[in-house]
Amino acid sequence: MKQVTTTAMATLCLSGELTNKLEAIARAGFDGVEIFADDLQSSGLAPRTVGERCRELGLTVVALQPFRDAEALPPALHRQMLEEARRQLDTLADLGGDFLLACSNTRQEAENDRGRAADTLRDLAELAAEREMGVGFEALAWGRHVLDYREAWRIVERADHPALSLVLDSYHVLARELQLETLASIPGDRIGLVQLADSPWPRGQDLQSLSRHRRAFPGDGELPIERFMEALGRTGYAGPLSLEVFSDALAVMPTGMAALQGKHALDSLLASQP
Repeated sequence: MKQVTTTAMATLCLSGELTNKLEAIARAGFDGVEIFADDLQSSGLAPRTVGERCRELGLTVVALQPFRDAEALPPALHRQMLEEARRQLDTLADLGGDFLLACSNTRQEAENDRGRAADTLRDLAELAAEREMGVGFEALAWGRHVLDYREAWRIVERADHPALSLVLDSYHVLARELQLETLASIPGDRIGLVQLADSPWPRGQDLQSLSRHRRAFPGDGELPIERFMEALGRTGYAGPLSLEVFSDALAVMPTGMAALQGKHALDSLLASQP
């Protein structure tokens, strides 16, 4: 992945207060940060203040996440979703970022309708475009109807909006043991963000529970991340690579130590790529 220009870490990877997390991420040598909405809310800090601190530290806000339950809701709930999206996009603007990460729907009300999903995501993308921002759509491994990156890509293609792109997360792809040929064929400029996480071998385990408690930095688990990276390299993707690791172990590790461990793992992975 010689094309990568930005390495980033999600604040959710680390223990401690948000400002301490930002400082640790910058000290470890990352270029960017994903702001986890829960971290921002619990900090009590104004988004504008957090954005200013990121810039002082030399960190680019590569994403605000997660925007949950985005696609294929019935009309009344869809309107509510768009109102929440406006608030989140305003927060993103205050942070100084321009990319909102939207996760596939887990609600029972979500419709199993690819056309409806594309239409509703197009509406969301249009809100972002009005602010000169973008939205990325990510298939959660436990999504109600969209739980496979290939389906998420079909919906992004169908929506056909320049402000809408695909988000790829190595955990959600590899934990479901999905084939990677389709990934390798996706145009790199249609991928908005790539997140990396390893984990113990997931077969027979609850994927959501494993994701929430036992993710690991690349190389510290049993997922074939090298194969994921090889397929990603064939897309021509040149955007940010970000660590997104939910882990009970990291939650009790000193903040700075965890950030350094993550940067070492990411650098080692990149160094191993052709």
